[in-house]
Amino acid sequence: MSRTSLTGLGLLVAVLLALPWLLPNSYYMDLAIRIGINAITVLGLNLLIGYAGQISLGHAGFLGIGAYASAVLPTHFGWHPLLAMGAGVAATALIAGLVARPIFKLKGNYLAMATLGLGIIIHIALRNEAQWTGGPDGMVVPPMVLFGLELNSDRQWYAVVATLLAFSAWASLSLIDSPFGRALRALHGSEVAAQVVGVNVVRYKVTVFVMSAAFASLMGSITAHYLAFVTPNFADFFHSVELVTMVVVGGMASVFGSLVGAVLLTALPQALATFEGWETVVFGAVLMLCMVFMPKGLVPTLAAKFGRGE
Repeated sequence: MSRTSLTGLGLLVAVLLALPWLLPNSYYMDLAIRIGINAITVLGLNLLIGYAGQISLGHAGFLGIGAYASAVLPTHFGWHPLLAMGAGVAATALIAGLVARPIFKLKGNYLAMATLGLGIIIHIALRNEAQWTGGPDGMVVPPMVLFGLELNSDRQWYAVVATLLAFSAWASLSLIDSPFGRALRALHGSEVAAQVVGVNVVRYKVTVFVMSAAFASLMGSITAHYLAFVTPNFADFFHSVELVTMVVVGGMASVFGSLVGAVLLTALPQALATFEGWETVVFGAVLMLCMVFMPKGLVPTLAAKFGRGE
């Protein structure tokens, strides 16, 4: 891991430790938790899009699987929340592994449409199976219990999410600097060239897709328990687009770009709420300006300007 990456990771840990003492009230604590959840999800998605160069427009579907596993299994079958969460991650990884091979035979727009279709199928299934999922109205999620302690305060949830975020950032940075990460970058640059030097293109595509899906499922479960309620909107197309936008705006193939993108796109709609009906227009204008003047994303553009690499 490079010195810059270690410095950035240390700064992230310092910020996470300081935030609970700096945030003035529960509203900002809630916003920090939501940012952390989105950041972890986007870290996994960035491995797929930013480093491997494989688009996914249905990633929110995996969030939905994790969220509903943590709602349905404890409610209808009496499973422990941690066991249900693990089952959700395992089921998501299995589904992702099964569909990855046929999907990743496609490229470009065809790949985007295939992943979009997968996300739509999951969304429709969650919406229509009303006897299990509550249908469009959603359902209540039982509380999370860790070591006999029920998580019911913002500070407890912040501690869980902040720990997961720090670990996820470290794991992503370590993975990128490993032979696996170098293979992903080779795959992104040219699949033909990667095959020539011995990279098993199909295996790496499938592996990174399963990993990013597992990230999403885990955070879907965390979100469901934190909010204590889940609806099919967890898995809708617009949520998938929002996640992809976080990757692009922050900077593809940039771990810290993913974090910045999650912060901006989670906090910005809240900051624009005072525009009373125009917030979506202003939000779109901000994103458009970012893409016009910083097409590589915020962090890579600023890093290049100041002569630094991540």
